[in-house]
Amino acid sequence: MSNLSNQRLVALFIAGLLLFNFPLLALWDRSALVFGIPLFPAALFVIWALLIAALACIMESSDPGDASEPADGSRAPVGTADNE
Repeated sequence: MSNLSNQRLVALFIAGLLLFNFPLLALWDRSALVFGIPLFPAALFVIWALLIAALACIMESSDPGDASEPADGSRAPVGTADNE
């Protein structure tokens, strides 16, 4: 993975720590309902889902071919005995 992807993953981890910690989490501790669901569990679920979506975006944008190719950059042609 690239250095930029690693930095984004660390930033996402820190954002998750901050969002699920006391000062910001206390914002949602109210006696209100959202579509019949108490605000606190609904907010927890939405924050959790957004963090997972951000993680998926970061992982999909990284180059998956980095680890699968040999170090010298050579690849066997399709249809050779190595690939069958």
